[in-house]
Amino acid sequence: MAMISLNDVRKVYGGAFEAVKGVSLDIDDGEFLVLVGPSGCGKSTLLRMVAGLETITAGDVRIGERVVNEVEPAERDIAMVFQNYALYPHMSVYDNMAYGLRNRKTPRDEIDARVREAARVLELEPYLERRPRALSGGQRQRVAMGRAIVRKPEVFLFDEPLSNLDAKLRVQMRVEIKTLQRRLGVTSIYVTHDQVEAMTMADRIIVMNGGAAEQVGTPLQVYQKPASIFVGGFIGSPPMNFLSVTRLREAGLLGPVAETADPARGAETVGVRPEHLVPCEADVAVLSGEVLVAEALGAETLLHVSLTDGERVIARVPAHEAIPGQGTRIHLRCGLDSLHYFGSDGRRLADA
Repeated sequence: MAMISLNDVRKVYGGAFEAVKGVSLDIDDGEFLVLVGPSGCGKSTLLRMVAGLETITAGDVRIGERVVNEVEPAERDIAMVFQNYALYPHMSVYDNMAYGLRNRKTPRDEIDARVREAARVLELEPYLERRPRALSGGQRQRVAMGRAIVRKPEVFLFDEPLSNLDAKLRVQMRVEIKTLQRRLGVTSIYVTHDQVEAMTMADRIIVMNGGAAEQVGTPLQVYQKPASIFVGGFIGSPPMNFLSVTRLREAGLLGPVAETADPARGAETVGVRPEHLVPCEADVAVLSGEVLVAEALGAETLLHVSLTDGERVIARVPAHEAIPGQGTRIHLRCGLDSLHYFGSDGRRLADA
């Protein structure tokens, strides 16, 4: 196993477009790190630089004790699992998993032992003689993982491996990947655009935005104290609601502007999570509006509310509460301790 260190890593295309903007981070031995962000944010480019599939414009990537900037991918002691599985269609499951070891001239007995052990762990033993076309999507993904496992690498790299699976299978495979990584203890970097995957799988998350690391932290740290409006709006399903400080002062929640002891001093925007907007009576309401849509999800209901000036918010309420119909007038309140304050630059205020 190995620690990975990124030191001011940058990637510039064509001398002008900076796809990755100086990312620095230490990834602990055995840690499961998730890179998450929208398309084009630089997460896959960063992963490919660690893998050696993209050259590094500036900075250093260190795996264990080695700086690997100039080391070929095959010599980095990594294994990568791709979105499209990248299986050989004419080979059996056994041969797909054994192929890399054969190229490395691994003894035949050792190849057989490694492949069969990986097949046992991944519950692929009944399928070793099948070809990929005879497998389901989840089984193919397990074969791709098995091919990585038999290498016994120092590092696993996952590039959106679940994107092609249906919703139910994605949930199952999230659990399988995380359980397997814990069992093997291999340092892992996982790229996804799905914030639910990031929240449920990661030891730590890097939220990428425009080539930069917007925030690094545990899933709960990122959810409970987003570093910016971007993070608050990206992490969380549904995302954080954003309102102007002026609106909440006018509603009486924040009180008049104070020179001291004012949590909103210097803030322009206030964020509040949907679960912290609670239906209430009109006389204690902070916000009022009309229900546009009520999404009944079983355990909870999401209320999409159009406020009096046309702004929209989402409130998450328990399913046992009566579901208001479309067009119903609704009143909402929230507590001061549930608010997040952001300055004019979109960044979280230091004491918020």
